Amino acid sequence: MEPLTPLHELGEFALIRRLQQHIELRQPSTVLGIGDDAAIIAPAAGQELVMTTDLLVEGVHFDLTFSPLRHLGYKAVAVNVSDVAAMNALPTQLVVALSIPARYSVEAIEELYEGLRLACEAYNVDLVGGDTTASRGGLTIGITVLGQVEAGKAVPRSGGRPTDILCVSGDLGGAFLGLQVLEREKQAFLADPETQPELDAYDYVVGRQLRPEARLDIIHELRELGLTPTSMIDISDGLAAEVLHLCAASGTGARVFSEYLPLAQPTLEAAAEFNLDPLTCALNGGEDYELLFTLPVAEHAKIKNHPDITVIGHLTEQNDAVNLITRAGQAVPLQAQGFKHF
Repeated sequence: MEPLTPLHELGEFALIRRLQQHIELRQPSTVLGIGDDAAIIAPAAGQELVMTTDLLVEGVHFDLTFSPLRHLGYKAVAVNVSDVAAMNALPTQLVVALSIPARYSVEAIEELYEGLRLACEAYNVDLVGGDTTASRGGLTIGITVLGQVEAGKAVPRSGGRPTDILCVSGDLGGAFLGLQVLEREKQAFLADPETQPELDAYDYVVGRQLRPEARLDIIHELRELGLTPTSMIDISDGLAAEVLHLCAASGTGARVFSEYLPLAQPTLEAAAEFNLDPLTCALNGGEDYELLFTLPVAEHAKIKNHPDITVIGHLTEQNDAVNLITRAGQAVPLQAQGFKHF
């Protein structure tokens, strides 16, 4: 095995030059990318710019004991692209800022960048700049993504109206169960470093945690169906929290039916193994990065047979509150118990 290269042997600018060697530009709106003091972007006529930014901090958002750097780079892009998708926009460019501890090698940062590159390729995004600096703590990754949407077609959280149907893409709770598996294997490793992780039976839930996918496919499919959601948000902090955010912004209540929440079989199996209520995992687990959106009830027929969109309830008047309706028909006030940032 070849020796790893300490960061100080290259220095900042040589590291940047090395990292940018494999960056490919794809977007016609990118006039100038990496290599100057700033990037130059020229949005297409009739388009509006959408911008979002996210920080991933070691020890808060990720644990390098079980997060491969390539997966981490991919996830850092995906979680930001998910926010752009939640505005009904398509991502176009991103910049990345890294604060790197001295213990990291050049090869480790190249592995992180390979994950970034793969995500840029998957989502058709141009990496156009950023910054690197030293860190006296852990690794910090800051990503800002730009997107574009046809003028007047952006979808905020605030457009939902009473009687709108409440829809969710994909399935829920898997990422949280994946985290439980990884935390268990970490504890086994700390107790006995000779222990080999046993993850083969948990590919689905572990994948949901380590390498989530932004649901740009749903945005494209809604457009093909001629549908524009009235409100939308991505599910990062748990379904319950996002329903409450959407209702607060729209000035509505909601009825969410527990029996309709989509749960994948591997998620159900993992929940049973950990003796966890799968409904609780779906409502409060977080990091699923699915899309939660509302549509006028008259549009229901267009999505009712969609294999990856589930109607989980509907919006109500504000004075009706936000309730989870159990299988027995009992209305229980929905509470956000997912990830808290502070």
